[in-house]
Amino acid sequence: MTPEADRVESLRDLVHKDPSNALGHYMLANELLKSKRYREALAELDVYLGMADDEGAGYRMVATAHLALGSEEAAKDAYRKGIEAARRHQHPSMAEEFEAAIAELS
Repeated sequence: MTPEADRVESLRDLVHKDPSNALGHYMLANELLKSKRYREALAELDVYLGMADDEGAGYRMVATAHLALGSEEAAKDAYRKGIEAARRHQHPSMAEEFEAAIAELS
């Protein structure tokens, strides 16, 4: 088993043992994204975003997965939600990054 697969399985075990662990879902989604398992990553991000007040980075991951799957409109929507989250948490540079990403896609 590759180190990436080991990390994915370890994190799957973590969220299986404690499904309410938002950070565990985030970390699992991140590993899945790195492994190019985009649909699985989106599923974990959906769980994570349903339980945590993300500051913006989770939405960047959602957008990245959607872009990899060829869905620009879904990626733009994720960036828009990320802009709202980033502003809510006083991260203006992240909001600007997401605005620029939307402009590049338009």
